[in-house]
Amino acid sequence: MSESDVSARINAHLAAAPVVLFMKGTPDFPQCGFSAQTAAALQACKAQYHAVNIFEDPELREALKAHSNWPTYPQLYVNGELVGGCDIVLQLYHSGELAQIVSQSGAANA
Repeated sequence: MSESDVSARINAHLAAAPVVLFMKGTPDFPQCGFSAQTAAALQACKAQYHAVNIFEDPELREALKAHSNWPTYPQLYVNGELVGGCDIVLQLYHSGELAQIVSQSGAANA
């Protein structure tokens, strides 16, 4: 696969929903504590989001680090922009900003 193929897959995931979480595992079966906490924060905000299990696509996992300039997972994107990882998402959640961001993106369930 070429670099452009991986980049196209990343962009396709980012276009799939306003809120996208690249994580280890799935929301139902997270495979690391940070991914679990991030998914839980999104669920607490009633966010509808597209989750990508990075373990299913090792090539994407490596390419996304360069794409985002962010070395760790999970990575949360809203409207195609990197919000951050677990620590940032939890700070936003506790301050109430995460719910606002999700709501403004149109990804909140009423």
